[in-house]
Amino acid sequence: MTEVKVGDKIPSVELKELKTGEERPAVVSLAELIAGKKVAIFGVPGAFTPGCSKSHLPSFMTAQDELKAKGVDLTICVATNDAYVMEAWGRTSGGSDSGILFLADDSGDLTRQFGLAMDTPVGLRTKRFSLIADDGVVSHYFSSAEAASNTWAPAVLSSL
Repeated sequence: MTEVKVGDKIPSVELKELKTGEERPAVVSLAELIAGKKVAIFGVPGAFTPGCSKSHLPSFMTAQDELKAKGVDLTICVATNDAYVMEAWGRTSGGSDSGILFLADDSGDLTRQFGLAMDTPVGLRTKRFSLIADDGVVSHYFSSAEAASNTWAPAVLSSL
């Protein structure tokens, strides 16, 4: 499948969210969640992995005020981990407290439809990416093909 690009519509997929203290994840329709909003979505190969935890996630945590000032209503982090792992990562990293929504793409549907699937020795993973979508349409896309840092919040902010 072709990699996501500017002008593409965000696919209507179901992701999962586990809120701290709840026993079971809720199903979240990504299309419904982002309808009428300007959102930043970033995807990582895995929660708790070194590059994701030390660089990619913190870049978006510290950029929340600047993103909001540039009109971003919501920042979403996705990975092919399950909702329990995503909740734990969001809670223990401080990412949830910073305002980032952690959603599990545990089936890999979003990852595959974005053309960003990687088969690894530990299973399906998401290639690192970031994007901005306005009312469900990709307006800016950032690929990690050349450098992981191209997908971090400073690159996103500089384009808005």
